[in-house]
Amino acid sequence: MNFRLRIWRQLNLKSSGKLVDYDVENISPHTSFLEMLDVLNEKLLGRGDEPVAFDSDCREGICGTCSLTVNGEAHGPDHPGAVCELYMRRFRDGATITVEPFRVGAFPIVKDLVIDRSALDRIVQAGGFISARAGSAPEANSIPIPKHDSDLAMEAAACIGCGACAAACPNRSAMLFTAAKVSHLSLLPQGYPERDRRVLKMVQVMDAAGFGNCTNTYECEAVCPAEISASFISKLNREYARAQFRRRLGE
Repeated sequence: MNFRLRIWRQLNLKSSGKLVDYDVENISPHTSFLEMLDVLNEKLLGRGDEPVAFDSDCREGICGTCSLTVNGEAHGPDHPGAVCELYMRRFRDGATITVEPFRVGAFPIVKDLVIDRSALDRIVQAGGFISARAGSAPEANSIPIPKHDSDLAMEAAACIGCGACAAACPNRSAMLFTAAKVSHLSLLPQGYPERDRRVLKMVQVMDAAGFGNCTNTYECEAVCPAEISASFISKLNREYARAQFRRRLGE
């Protein structure tokens, strides 16, 4: 398979960027998208050109670092899944493919397709720690948790922190990410003691990072590699309203 790639090239945050065309030939349909970029970089290095900078780590849809927009879609057209799980058979032979970094103000460009997603880390850090004892595993029946709650907590905890939800949202909102991180602890007894402080602080840091507000377009849910439901955003809103009310009562 042969492709024309239009890739965003930018030296650093302060420099201006542009789309540059590259041709790749004889790509196997079973080649992953990132492997195809590896092939391109080997070609560029072979002729003494600067390779395309992009992030990757596990290449198994687990780490969330391969954050790319492919033909205008966060993580590309093969949902659910990260871009490292996207294979070239998903594209037509001879197609032109546009590759860009996530376009989110809170994710500044480092170089080419590499972005700084540390804003998501700061939201998680703002949540702090749980005060529950974290020694050896407790006896299974010592803390009864309804199966519905445990299943929801596991679903929320599946978030890989890739930032696709913010990249796909027209408002560049990180509400789905924050909702998942708030919910997976608030649903479990171990997360109760810090429940109010956690949601207030995480939402405060999210807003300070410059993410937009949610207007229920559900683009976040559509591109999420972990298929996290947008219903968690409703839970975040409830948790935040509850914490605000309890704080006012305390005052």
